[in-house]
Amino acid sequence: MIIGTPREIVAGERRVAMTPASVQRLVKLGHGCKIEAGAGISARFPDDDYAAAGADIVCDARSLWEDSDVVCKIRPPEASEVEFIREGQTLISLLYPAQSSELLETLNARGATVVAMDMVPRISRAQKMDVLSSMANVAGYRAVIEAGNNFPRFFTGQITAAGKVPPAKVLVIGAGVAGLAAVGTAVSLGAIVRAFDVRPEVAEQIQSMGAEFLFLDFEESGAGEGGYAKPSSPEFREKQLALFRAQAPEVDIVITTALIPGMDAPKLWLEDMVLAMKPGSVIVDLAAERGGNCDLTVPDEKIEAPNGATIIGYTDLPSRMATQASNLFATNVCHMIADLTPGKDGVLVHDMEDDVIRGATSAKGGQITFPPPPPKIQAIARPPQKAPEPTSEEKRAAEIASFRKTTRDQVAMLVAGAVLLLAAGMFAPESFMQHFTVFVLACFVGFKVIWGVAHALHTPLMSVTNAISGIIILGALLQIGSASNPIAILAGISVLIATINVVGGFLVTRRMLAMFQKS
Repeated sequence: MIIGTPREIVAGERRVAMTPASVQRLVKLGHGCKIEAGAGISARFPDDDYAAAGADIVCDARSLWEDSDVVCKIRPPEASEVEFIREGQTLISLLYPAQSSELLETLNARGATVVAMDMVPRISRAQKMDVLSSMANVAGYRAVIEAGNNFPRFFTGQITAAGKVPPAKVLVIGAGVAGLAAVGTAVSLGAIVRAFDVRPEVAEQIQSMGAEFLFLDFEESGAGEGGYAKPSSPEFREKQLALFRAQAPEVDIVITTALIPGMDAPKLWLEDMVLAMKPGSVIVDLAAERGGNCDLTVPDEKIEAPNGATIIGYTDLPSRMATQASNLFATNVCHMIADLTPGKDGVLVHDMEDDVIRGATSAKGGQITFPPPPPKIQAIARPPQKAPEPTSEEKRAAEIASFRKTTRDQVAMLVAGAVLLLAAGMFAPESFMQHFTVFVLACFVGFKVIWGVAHALHTPLMSVTNAISGIIILGALLQIGSASNPIAILAGISVLIATINVVGGFLVTRRMLAMFQKS
């Protein structure tokens, strides 16, 4: 298959859906690659790099669309690009089919197979293709950088000869991928970070990153399907707005990321909250493209409120980091194409039984397949019920029963051992019994002597090896006074070697313990 990537024609879009690194991956899957001349210039990917990676440079957009079996884009196709789409062609791009029903119908009428990368289901196996998370990660990071660029003070606190500089206070509303990226960036810059989300289960994630989670004293979960939030009740919303009003005079920077799929952005930072903020404060509204979480947000513009607060409504934050965003997007697309090419032979296999491929496919074979069915996720078994804590009487009865069982087992072993010794004494020669007695004593005494040494002096592994060496030493000492010279010599050698082993074990342990001691 020939995979082509045209230049993005939307004003201000600097990203590109194919990078030189992704070209190399696609070639390994058996595909050929074409890219429109200059498509990667804004993302710092010159045509020479694409050519070196194995892609063909095409100067005319129409030729690229006509010659490509698969077209990969960032933005949904514009009207002028839709005219180039032919029957049987596969389009892989962002599409937002819930909000672009007319575009989807047009693409379907032209016989195209449409893979909407924004519809990749949010399941574990599909994380490598989740472009929404990839772009949200970039947007969250960039939001903090934009805030810092417009904030008139430091993020981190400082104590200087000229006076004390307090750290900035940052409030992040929404703890999705973008929110978490913003929290991590703001914390790393030294700010005091607070975060809020309608899903209280994300509190641990926020706290683990060094930020404070703002809890709401209201029993309602805002968790919806697919890891997104759901609309809140009027009562919950009033409690939420009251919390934000209390925070407005305190915080210096607000980053809002709240979005609900298929709906306009909820208004969470109202005009009175903006006016309650200090002069020089900054609001970065990541939901500006869908109307904004702030009352005063103007999409694609930066404005200043009457009280001197700056409100940033840029909708192209990922595009402002075009190189990084393009790398992530192209990697997501490569993983999608890899799943569509199971044989790595350059042949696309559009398996509609695959949850990920089916979820992302919005049109195929002349039929609109959006919305997809819910993914067939295996149900998670309920955790086993915790057994009730036994009473003191039950614990005592269990201890007595265990003691009796242990006693019975020990008595049985002693009786069996006595019977075996009696049988051996009746039939074995006298010399065997003498040596056997020495062996038993050596095992018992040597093991007890060495094993009893505290583990603070040697590791458990060394205690076992030294116990074995102790058995050898004790047994050899009992034989070292033998009338037979060979036996006495061997016993002396055994004592020497086993003693070296014991002493060496203690020395090794001492060095190991010294590694963990502060100098």
